[in-house]
Amino acid sequence: MEAFQAALETVKKGIDPREIEAIYVGNLSSDCFEGQAHIAPIMAEWAGLNPRPATRTEDACASSGVALREGIIAVASGLYDIVLVSGVESMNKLTTARVTDTLAAAADAIYEVSVGATFPSLYAQIATAHMGKYGTTEEQLMKVTIKNHDNGALNPKAHFNSSIRDIMNSRIARAKERGQPIPSWTNEMEFLKDPSANPIVAWPMKLYDCSPITDGAACAILVAEEIARNFTDEPIHVIGTGQASDAQALHGRKDITSLTASRLATEQAYEMAGVTPKDIQLAEVHDCFTIAEVVATEDLGFFKPGEGPKAAEEGRTARDGEKPINTSGGLKSKGHPVGATGVGQLVEVWEQMNGHAGQRQVAGVNLALTHNVGASGSTVVVHIFERR
Repeated sequence: MEAFQAALETVKKGIDPREIEAIYVGNLSSDCFEGQAHIAPIMAEWAGLNPRPATRTEDACASSGVALREGIIAVASGLYDIVLVSGVESMNKLTTARVTDTLAAAADAIYEVSVGATFPSLYAQIATAHMGKYGTTEEQLMKVTIKNHDNGALNPKAHFNSSIRDIMNSRIARAKERGQPIPSWTNEMEFLKDPSANPIVAWPMKLYDCSPITDGAACAILVAEEIARNFTDEPIHVIGTGQASDAQALHGRKDITSLTASRLATEQAYEMAGVTPKDIQLAEVHDCFTIAEVVATEDLGFFKPGEGPKAAEEGRTARDGEKPINTSGGLKSKGHPVGATGVGQLVEVWEQMNGHAGQRQVAGVNLALTHNVGASGSTVVVHIFERR
């Protein structure tokens, strides 16, 4: 409800919620996280939108990215002129162990979960494959961590709105207050290389390579182009969308250094939009783990296969780099309330395109992209947005 009210308040010329004709709610598993299934009509009721049709979409961590795509299709078809797309996940009511089990249900129950695989371990396999094929290093992945925490430190709604240096200094100050041995870290890399500060979760994925367990929600209002200026003089246009699927289990894929569904969904979106990777000025990509961001930047065509790690290392994906990636802080720092992530990425793009991103603002963003992954890449949805 907070996200819904916030969305209404961003409509410059105002909007009557009763004009909304349909609701799409992305959600992975309120069933397990909260013991409540069938949440779409509940959201409609709380928002005062009954009896509008309300649909929940579930595609693992891509649930609200798919909700966004379904909303786009609904408006493009002419069936509706105004729809609400949203996502929500409340994860912290469960213990970490139960959250891990709930998330693992989005992996392959027969071939992966049954032998103890979790998402950190699945992305660790992707990381080690990338290391073996391209020479990717742990230090390059740490650069992704540092960048995204630097961005998240400037985002008041980020789960971790602290830089790695801030976290490091806080740990040093706490040790001093307690009369404990003072850590000898002098920079972020030393901090991240210290197993006492950054323990292994599933090698090479360490604590700060992993997105946190987060509660959150996001909402956006989609309207038909011909009526958009009834609500704002500066609408953001959806010009491309793509979605693809792949084998659920990693062993069913030919190459796990790339997500085939990412490449296919991206091709669809670029073709529809009539743009190329070089045209994209900013992107929010699915970085549930640091390796996921690296792979995404390659699958999206921003860098050649194997060049993503070096690009991160050289600062080319920083806010002031040639291809700003995850200015919100990404899933790594902003947080990953799994059902809300896809629409949450759109919120960052909207803020950047409208000049509302504050200290993390990138100047002159007129073409941007969001990339939302379900599970370990068995669902991927990509959207492209334009400010004209």
